[in-house]
Amino acid sequence: MAGSFGTLLRSLRHAAKLTIEELSHASGVSVRAIGDMERGASRGPQRRTVEALADALRLGDEQRTALSEAARAGRPRPDAPVAGACELPRGIGDFTGRTRELLLLEKLALRAPLPDDEDPANPAGSATLVSGAARPGTDDAASAGDDRPDPGGGDRPGVGSGGGAEAAVVVGVCGAAGVGKTALAVQAAARLAPLFPDGRFYLDLRGMDPVPLPPGTALSVLLKALGVPERRIPADEEERAGHYRALLRERRCLIVLDNAAHEAQVRPLLPAEGPGMTIVTSRRPPAGLEGVHQVPLGHLAADESAALLRAIVGDRRASADPDGVAQVARLCGNLPLALRIAGNRLQSRPAWTPGQLAARLGDEGRRVESLSAGDLSVAAAFALSYRQLSPQARRSFRRLALAAAPGFGAPLAAVLAELDLFTAEEALEELVDLGLLQSPYAGRYRVHDLVRLFARARLAEEEPIEAHREARRRMDAWLLEVATVAGRWFEPGYGAPPPGWSSLVELDSRQAAEDWLRLEDEAWLAALRQAARSGEHGRVVEVAEAMHWFSDLWMHWGHWPEVFELSAAAAHALGDPALEAAHLNYLSWARTYCLGRYEEAEATALRALRLAREAGDVRQQGWSLTYATWALWGLEDQESRETALGHARRAAAYLLEAGDAEGYAQAVLSVGNCLRRLGRVEEALEHDLAMVARLSDPGFGGDRGLITQALGAALDGVGDGYLALGRWQEAADHYAEALERLRARPIGRSLAASLIGLGRALARLGQAEEARASFEEAVELYEGAGDEARAAGVRAELAALARPAPTEPAV
Repeated sequence: MAGSFGTLLRSLRHAAKLTIEELSHASGVSVRAIGDMERGASRGPQRRTVEALADALRLGDEQRTALSEAARAGRPRPDAPVAGACELPRGIGDFTGRTRELLLLEKLALRAPLPDDEDPANPAGSATLVSGAARPGTDDAASAGDDRPDPGGGDRPGVGSGGGAEAAVVVGVCGAAGVGKTALAVQAAARLAPLFPDGRFYLDLRGMDPVPLPPGTALSVLLKALGVPERRIPADEEERAGHYRALLRERRCLIVLDNAAHEAQVRPLLPAEGPGMTIVTSRRPPAGLEGVHQVPLGHLAADESAALLRAIVGDRRASADPDGVAQVARLCGNLPLALRIAGNRLQSRPAWTPGQLAARLGDEGRRVESLSAGDLSVAAAFALSYRQLSPQARRSFRRLALAAAPGFGAPLAAVLAELDLFTAEEALEELVDLGLLQSPYAGRYRVHDLVRLFARARLAEEEPIEAHREARRRMDAWLLEVATVAGRWFEPGYGAPPPGWSSLVELDSRQAAEDWLRLEDEAWLAALRQAARSGEHGRVVEVAEAMHWFSDLWMHWGHWPEVFELSAAAAHALGDPALEAAHLNYLSWARTYCLGRYEEAEATALRALRLAREAGDVRQQGWSLTYATWALWGLEDQESRETALGHARRAAAYLLEAGDAEGYAQAVLSVGNCLRRLGRVEEALEHDLAMVARLSDPGFGGDRGLITQALGAALDGVGDGYLALGRWQEAADHYAEALERLRARPIGRSLAASLIGLGRALARLGQAEEARASFEEAVELYEGAGDEARAAGVRAELAALARPAPTEPAV
């Protein structure tokens, strides 16, 4: 049983008739980890993982040995690049035509000067390409049929040369749907591989989606592919773009950005300088991008279309019926995607002649017309594969057009098509085999934009509108139910799903819940938007409430302001001012910590305060003032600090009156923080010491987990006070005590703050190694939260540890 570990594992799982979820349950290995293995992102799992999988699959000795050997062979060296990230799609062995475009891309990659009539960036004839010596013999080699770049690279322009940095080469490949933009880009990337030894990367920007891939997300994916750990990727989009440009300034990489939506999406993804090359494909020319060499693609010529069909079906069959080949090419409108689907149909039907296929195409009058006009031309070609599907695969395919996100798993398909999980997975694999779906890795599927259009047409034609609506309602209801149950893992008083709850996904741990919420974020967020549009106000509020605590753990997601805007609006529609106040407070938090819009965040909290007063809700009044306090911490002027102190003291009074022990603890802790920000260190220290004593009393009340966390924050405040007064040992002792409490319910930024304080105290005590360990852990926490600015500040303190400390004057 030779082959990669992922291929072997998948074959063994299918032989055992297990879904990924069933294998996960039997082995104890997460669904995500198994998916990573099967798609090749994780090629060499550890021995214990392999043994658990082998036991779950009930393998014999020979199969067990083969699986272990495949895992051992796949384990990379410690310095190996990231595997499986932004890999180029599989190339096309029978790629036909586009000779001029490929030669042009090669010349651009070589930075060779182009004749004025060949330079796509210079229709007026002015030279903008970076000058450099062309590779000798390029034109002669191309005319002789050998136009591949010289792998030697010793005479590549710019390599080892002095002088200023060269502008990075950016090429825009544009044209209509199905014209072969992606195929050309991938073919060029394969041919130009010797020129880009630092890697070739591919990313689908999903330009046809209702919500295309955001530039910030695209940058994160590309940075990870380039080897940047997720925890070191900046949270800020501009910082991500800068980090990305800095990496490409020194690397000879080829980046393919496929299916771009518009210039604003692409602009942050383009390098400014460096020896690399970026190819952007889009339906419209990126006219708003500066310095881009545009390569427009039209339909293939008639002889190229016939040549493509001959390459797919073979010379013997094509030569036996040349008129039929020409007729099929004409009916396909010389569109590469339609031609390929027609050719594959012939290839899978050895008894058919091209003329017989042409006759079938001709019988479909409306479809023949659509093949010559716009996006629907592709739909008629896809119908050839659609008719080969089993009934359950057809239904799955049609209803997948309702999925909001381009990526999905078998559970979502099962809900839409009303199938059990195993049957749904088999239907999806059937669709993959026929090219109607893509499977980037095991257990996950993607539908191409053009295929989605075809699926929508089939759904509209073959199922009544009420069936569409019911399937969409069922999917949205399932997504929001699972999202609520997953989010409640992090809510005090909830945790694990209630007894008897079941669904098509396993949510048996906090990690499983977090994985699902992150993986399916686009889907459940789209369902939440739809619920808001449909006036399902109670459901919107319920989902947002379930996300309240989870949001603190995934602060850098970027969509929390929208989630809580929707829930605040829903609460308003329900006519419940106290409920609206609560969700406006959540929105204030999002505007403070996710967006950094502090004045707007305070105004939102004060609006919540007014509503809470109208409702006579003392508790929400206290929380509103607490959120307003936190917002003002982002403003550094003295007036804001004084206002924040006033907010905090009033909040504490309200929450004490309301009997909210947890909220009262937060408000009183905020008072101490405000005093420190005002420079009233000794007063703050006395305040925090008193708070430590009160929170340590078992009679204080409240949820013990939350009160323990508050106690940790109070101890941290005491540490801050002693540190400011130069009482290093007392500061270190209190920071250490704080960390013991804070680790019981870890929130990254709170832990990091205590670790930094401990590191500073230990450094002043001369315990450099212990201080270093604290700083390093803080860096990891900030990087994990995507807070690169704070991580950089701690790294500066780490660097300072290596320098001699200044001599303290004798007292």
